[in-house]
Amino acid sequence: MPVPINLADKLKAVKRLWSPAIVARLNDYKIQVVKVKGEFVWHRHPETDELFLVLSGSLAVRLRDGEVVLSEGEMFVVPRGIEHCPSAEGECHLMLIEPAGTSNTGDASGPRTASEQEI
Repeated sequence: MPVPINLADKLKAVKRLWSPAIVARLNDYKIQVVKVKGEFVWHRHPETDELFLVLSGSLAVRLRDGEVVLSEGEMFVVPRGIEHCPSAEGECHLMLIEPAGTSNTGDASGPRTASEQEI
């Protein structure tokens, strides 16, 4: 029997910052939750757009020509190929939507690259 997904409960299972966890799949897309704080890495996704939805807190999505600041309940889609760097002064909880297999660090690599995990 299908059951609803409680995002707050799923976020409780996320222990590491900047480590997205898959909570559902929609066709070829992964729906993820993640806790963030501080600055991520500059990166781009050459093949896909990326959706950020703020569940709690606030997030700045830095772009090379400015920045988009999101509050709780707001979302922003970074168009494919656009370099960006998410940043949060305090802890922020997000939902992300992107194609399965998309790396969280896009064309960048390093210690913040997370493997796909489901919770």
